[in-house]
Amino acid sequence: MSINTERDLEANLQIGPTDNNMVRIFIEAKGIEIPMDFDPDEADEIAEEIRAAASAVRSMSSKRG
Repeated sequence: MSINTERDLEANLQIGPTDNNMVRIFIEAKGIEIPMDFDPDEADEIAEEIRAAASAVRSMSSKRG
């Protein structure tokens, strides 16, 4: 499966700071809990990747329509 493969799965996403000075991304779906902790620099890198992906989608959308 690739990033472009659609799935019929619902999940909850929470993002916030932990008591251990980490940024936690917490995913919960049908009996699965995935806590992922990142130091602030890693969290900034992830945020930059999300922004870049959003920008790419906007660019593709504007070219189509």
